Amino acid sequence: MPAIRPVAQPLDRPIRLGVLISGGGTTLQNFLDKIAADSLNARIANVIANQSDSGGLARAKSAGVPGRVISHADFDSVADFSAAIFAALREADVELVALAGFLRLIHIPDDFRYRVMNIHPALIPAFCGKGFYGRRAHAAALARGVKVSGCTVHFADNEYDHGPIIEQRTVPVREDDTPESLAERVFEAECEAYPHAIGLFAEGRLEIVGDRVHVLDEPNR
Repeated sequence: MPAIRPVAQPLDRPIRLGVLISGGGTTLQNFLDKIAADSLNARIANVIANQSDSGGLARAKSAGVPGRVISHADFDSVADFSAAIFAALREADVELVALAGFLRLIHIPDDFRYRVMNIHPALIPAFCGKGFYGRRAHAAALARGVKVSGCTVHFADNEYDHGPIIEQRTVPVREDDTPESLAERVFEAECEAYPHAIGLFAEGRLEIVGDRVHVLDEPNR
């Protein structure tokens, strides 16, 4: 099975990110903070929200980042909704798309295959799929009595919380945890894992073979 390298050569400049959001934009804010601290070599070229009341749009505006609404309610099908989103991403010359609390299914076109990442607040394949997001994923983990939880960064495909896994980080589950307290701990892990995965992508260190992602020690130069 041939290996696929989404980035054949390490980029010598900030990678152009497109960020898709539905809610408050806390993951977007983490990207902005990491970029400002020079710990994420990226430029956010476009923020797209599927809801007009998304708080993340205010964060984008405050940071001087272009933002717009493309609402799923304005389209008759997932295919048409997806086509509008990716047309906007192409227009902004986006190189990598980061799903950041984006709660709608999209169909990824061939030219963006392995160029869309997602982060999920659980250890895939546990507590994932349609309906498992935010508090729901943490509540399900606690109800099952797991001893560790965490987050998963993966390449997105045309299914919820599916596609090759890039990185996972674990956090302990405590006896007195609530969904909210567990969410705080998992989000701390997310804030490190997602920028790290983006950096590996931009450095040309990710290679996909079948359903597995290999992290290369050194990129080709």
